[in-house]
Amino acid sequence: MRVTFVAIGWEQLGISLLSAIAKEKGHEVNLAFSVSLFNDRCHLNIPRLSPFFDDRKNVIEMIRKQKPDVLAFSALTPNYQWMVGIAQEAKMLFPHVKIIFGGVHTSAVPDLVLSRSCVDYVCIGEGDIAFPAILDAIESGQTLEPIPNTRFKLPGGEIVRGHQAGFIQDLDSLPMYDKTLWEDYMQFDETYITMASRGCPYRCTFCFNNFFANLPEKRTGRYVRQRSVEHMMSELRWAKKRYRLHMIEFFDDIFTVDKKWLKVFLDQYKTEIRVPFQCFTHVKFVDEDVARWLSEAGCFSGQIGIQSMDDEFKRQTTKRYETTGQIERTLRWMNKYRIKPKFDHLFGLPGESLEAQETARKFYASAPPYNIQTYWVKYFPGTRLVQQGLEAGLITFSDVNRINDGMDCDVYSHSNKYIDPEKIKAYQAYQLVFKLIPVLPAFFRKRLHAKLFEQLPGSVCSMISFLADIFIGLIRASPDHILYAKYYLYHMGRFLLAKIGIRVPPATRPLNLQNVRSPVFKNLVADEKVLITR
Repeated sequence: MRVTFVAIGWEQLGISLLSAIAKEKGHEVNLAFSVSLFNDRCHLNIPRLSPFFDDRKNVIEMIRKQKPDVLAFSALTPNYQWMVGIAQEAKMLFPHVKIIFGGVHTSAVPDLVLSRSCVDYVCIGEGDIAFPAILDAIESGQTLEPIPNTRFKLPGGEIVRGHQAGFIQDLDSLPMYDKTLWEDYMQFDETYITMASRGCPYRCTFCFNNFFANLPEKRTGRYVRQRSVEHMMSELRWAKKRYRLHMIEFFDDIFTVDKKWLKVFLDQYKTEIRVPFQCFTHVKFVDEDVARWLSEAGCFSGQIGIQSMDDEFKRQTTKRYETTGQIERTLRWMNKYRIKPKFDHLFGLPGESLEAQETARKFYASAPPYNIQTYWVKYFPGTRLVQQGLEAGLITFSDVNRINDGMDCDVYSHSNKYIDPEKIKAYQAYQLVFKLIPVLPAFFRKRLHAKLFEQLPGSVCSMISFLADIFIGLIRASPDHILYAKYYLYHMGRFLLAKIGIRVPPATRPLNLQNVRSPVFKNLVADEKVLITR
């Protein structure tokens, strides 16, 4: 069959894996992708610029040309409404196309997603087994029997519900991510993303792991699972042969979760791959050994979720159990081994006092990380945070319905709709302070108080914070900022040239002279051969 994945903003590793699985089954796989410049529903939202670069019509045109039998979406809450709009229009073009929705948002509210007239199947949880089973059922026409981790509608409207199975335990049994699907759009020469594990040992109330880990009907096996070192290395060897790798990003929830695995992997990585990398980690999974190993292997940056510096509040309310002392030690070890620590900090957690922001300011001023990435709380379906917001009176049941339907959830728009109105001005002032602290000398940062900015209009304070983040990142030659700028410049140029009928080269030109678009990967660990099918 012809299978088309629809995506927006950036590569989704879940789609990359499902594409590889579908190709192994002999299906033809295509991508209908929206860069959605200046409004990617996740990273950046500038309403005055986004309409000019709107590429929604291009996505519909790609679907029209590909004539898919199956259209698949992996939805996050911020992009769910956009995806539903595409699905509705595609169903009008091709009434017989089967539309599958999966992803975190779908897993949180599957029945609501399936109630959409354009949606035929929903996949709940990980789709490694469910997705190919759905394709088999569609291809064979046998669409009456339940499918694990799946719900679907019969022609008469009856819902067939499959049981919710446990998570796949042997990640080595899965194929390598199909990167070739994205080579037209992603600059893999600049940055290559991957994951070595799945799952997180924590259940923070604001995170999808809060409900996702509990999806199986029976507790069988582990939620945190690791690919073998050899399986991971096989992928990276392939990537190094195919692309001019300058940087690798490990998107694991906690890349350092298994210390023994990490030591073996990093020893091989620094010998064979030798490409600078960055990762996500956690203060409870970084000690001096880990920091040294990471540094010796080429890790230049580690991103850590801090969110709040009120230890008791975090423990009781957000289910985070790291302490200020552990954060301080981790910061010291990372600085010692020249790994740039990037901290995530949340504004607007229900019940958190403003004194917690002042505690954070004092800590950051005395021990500044390389960067403090600030976020405003968003309520995501299925998480414990939604109930906490209701209990605190910050959201209503009507708001919950909007949240479940994918409204008001742009991650990077500093919306204050569901934030305590009495704290908004203070949060905006602290946000600016946190942006400036990492680059100021000790004398100035210790005297930089939020009250200096509280009299500014909130919009002005937010704009200064935004501009300061960009300016500081570019001045310091931050890889994140430089790569993001390159990505935007490429796609802005591509969009404008397309307007006058000029086609630009793909974002990535593989080193492999056989520049094929649809490889199937088998037996990577055994022989690292690539089976090419056209």
